[in-house]
Amino acid sequence: MESISVFEIIKVGIGPSSSHTMGPWNAAEMFLNLIKKDRKLEEVKEVFVEFFGSLAKTGIGHGTDIAGMLGLSGEDFKTIDTTKIDEKIETIKTSQHLYLDGTHKIPFVYGFHLILNKEKTLDFHPNGMIFRAVFNNGQELVQDYYSLGGGFVGTKEDNTYNDMCIRTLYPCHQGRDILKYVEHLKLERISDLIYLNEESWRSKEETNQQALEIWRNIKECIYKGINKKGILPGGLNVTRRASEMNEKLLGSKIYKNLHEWFKLVCEEEKSFNSITKWVSCFALAVNEENAAFGRIITAPTNGASGVIPAVLMYAQTFTEFNKEDDVIRFILTAGEIGTLFKKNATISAAMGGCQAEVGVSSAMAAAALTEISGGSPGQVLMAAEIAMEHHLGLTCDPIGGLVQIPCIERNSMGAIKAITASYLALEGDPSKARVSLDNVIKSMWETALDMNSKYKETSEGGLAVAVNVPEC
Repeated sequence: MESISVFEIIKVGIGPSSSHTMGPWNAAEMFLNLIKKDRKLEEVKEVFVEFFGSLAKTGIGHGTDIAGMLGLSGEDFKTIDTTKIDEKIETIKTSQHLYLDGTHKIPFVYGFHLILNKEKTLDFHPNGMIFRAVFNNGQELVQDYYSLGGGFVGTKEDNTYNDMCIRTLYPCHQGRDILKYVEHLKLERISDLIYLNEESWRSKEETNQQALEIWRNIKECIYKGINKKGILPGGLNVTRRASEMNEKLLGSKIYKNLHEWFKLVCEEEKSFNSITKWVSCFALAVNEENAAFGRIITAPTNGASGVIPAVLMYAQTFTEFNKEDDVIRFILTAGEIGTLFKKNATISAAMGGCQAEVGVSSAMAAAALTEISGGSPGQVLMAAEIAMEHHLGLTCDPIGGLVQIPCIERNSMGAIKAITASYLALEGDPSKARVSLDNVIKSMWETALDMNSKYKETSEGGLAVAVNVPEC
């Protein structure tokens, strides 16, 4: 087994779903590259894409169809102007044409060239899709893809996860590996070990820059979220709440930019009541942006994108662990814990329910907060274990197929659980723990395998059915 960089687990993304939006978007880009490998785009007569299983059943709410069209159009979700997405999609639908990779015009009729097949699931993975290109000479190119969680995409033969994997000096595939190498190298902190392994991809300076760039995106996302009012798209008429919470918490205080707002939050009362509300506000802000096709940080998925930002912002505004070095070590530690779940279980709700998304992100955040708070390596892993232990069995049953209910509030709960888990671990003795992080990851995977498919992001069970809201 090879290693994966922490920046493949925590990265810039676009809402509302890493599996259902970013994955299909990446798959469309991969298909374009596959065409261009041996043919010219001008030879393409038509392109068809069909989504299956979970991708189809919650496709509209997750923007899977939008991702497919924009990906084929050559748009990049890291750079696209998110305010122009609706306009671009409307142009494709009304004109019934699409510019393949942004250059070659082909006919594209929504509902004919793009289909959401809710009746069939491909055998390899619940998040399956098939792309088919028909060329002017009648020949065809067909490729199946599978969205594996966190934006990773695979075929039956290969996947983007493997492409990012390399052999590091100190491979950490289990929690016990981390403890072994920390002790062997006589390191004081887990993040010191992660620094060494990340040098397999880039220099320490570049690692620092990338971590701080993620922090910049986190702050901007939260700031956008706390300054937007209105109704979220999708038809459930969910009202944005972060803005109102921010206004109530700050009272009459005025700010003109992110820097001034951040300074005001740092000066806020540090009572339990105030901090709890602010943590919830941070998480809501991110996930409301995610629900509205905003640019967010995938950590490790979009549906769970509010937990890491909320806990990191909490550390920066309400604790003494608020230096740049703390930000970097927080992100490195969180990302490393995420890789353990990716390699030994899943970070896809379609495979494991929401325990694989909010549960994993809560474990990542708990470990990271413990790391920068001075916890021992054992306490860091203990914090991750505690956080996941209390998310085991959490289902994914989005109402209307949208990443809104219960997803948005669930991130607030995941953030609070992460903070609680961290403080429990900091007061605990890892040598007396009866359950290890490796144990809980194994248990999570067993739970995922046993979980009924209707609770795995299909909108066929749980709250999605109980509320009886038809998919939009």
